[in-house]
Amino acid sequence: MLKNIDPTLNAEVLYALRSMGHGDTLVVSDTNFPSDAIARQTAFGELLRIDNVSAARAMEAILSVLPLDSGLQNSVGRMEVMGAPDEITPVQAEVQKIVDKAEGKPSPMYGIERFAFYEKAKQAYCVITTGETRFYGCFLLTKGVIPPDG
Repeated sequence: MLKNIDPTLNAEVLYALRSMGHGDTLVVSDTNFPSDAIARQTAFGELLRIDNVSAARAMEAILSVLPLDSGLQNSVGRMEVMGAPDEITPVQAEVQKIVDKAEGKPSPMYGIERFAFYEKAKQAYCVITTGETRFYGCFLLTKGVIPPDG
């Protein structure tokens, strides 16, 4: 156990998050996502797990240590609902609240069509699968930077 680190974050996840650079992306996925097959195609090359928690809880833990890219674009994407791309599912609404809290301001997620999401996921640094069982609990995060003090 470590002080000031969310116990949901295991050593493998912390290692991957620390190894990522500015602009690298990571996938946080639900249990229905083809996580293992996609993860094998990422830079990290193996699946990471935060089991037995929702996507929202995993996102809360991840965002406690991961800076989001705050450039000109939104830094969190969500998998769009097929046939209803503007629909926000309950799991997506929960994650949106966590993103806003972590950023200290409204930070709207952008939609990514389902099959385009799969392709972007293959280009990610890593995939972290969660215990989320609700559909469309899949997100793409872009890592930002931590500025120097002063």
